[in-house]
Amino acid sequence: MTTDLDKLKNRLQALRAKTTHNGCTEEEALAAAAKVAELLDRHDLSLSDLEIREEQCEQSVLETHRKQRQPISACVPAIAEYCDCKVWREKDPDGRIRYVFFGLRPGIEMAHYVYDVISIAMHTAWDHYVRTQRFIRYGQDEKGSFLFGMAVSIADKLIAMKSQRDEATRRTTGRDLVVVRHAIVDAEFAKLDLNLRRGRASGKRVAAGAFEAGKIAGQAVSLHRKIGGKE
Repeated sequence: MTTDLDKLKNRLQALRAKTTHNGCTEEEALAAAAKVAELLDRHDLSLSDLEIREEQCEQSVLETHRKQRQPISACVPAIAEYCDCKVWREKDPDGRIRYVFFGLRPGIEMAHYVYDVISIAMHTAWDHYVRTQRFIRYGQDEKGSFLFGMAVSIADKLIAMKSQRDEATRRTTGRDLVVVRHAIVDAEFAKLDLNLRRGRASGKRVAAGAFEAGKIAGQAVSLHRKIGGKE
């Protein structure tokens, strides 16, 4: 079992490197992330519930290197849900925001990867949007609003994808992996005895036009498309 999980982890790391360094498109990267999720489900379905419960939970920190929340923060809870993880936001000693994912090891590795590819998709879409509009200069309100709108849209798609994937597994196998995984993660998370507070809204102004354009761009990112461009 450990060998199989290490293979999944290595595949995720290779896909992340391809995405960030070799110019993999956002649709190829997201399709790859969906494929890894499918492989993980297949792996867990090959195990008994008892064997899955013997796996260990881990924490993994994702550094943002920013002191203020970025638009992609609207996606982070959906990423955690998609990967059957818990997540919380905290600050490092220098006041910079970081996200801590907590869950089974393959899930938190997947969460890092999905965060990376969504970040790339968002900034690629913004660059494309700027090139296609007849404006000389954009302010931070427009860029932030566009990226926030896109993050909201992609978050909705991730949640829908997760629901469809879980329902398909239950229908075809009669097993509910979510129940098993969440039982492990919830029990181990409770042992941390964290006192987490609900985050507050940032209070930043949103440019309505750019926000809607970002939502449309997010809807255009296909999370179901297979590698190679065929549905």
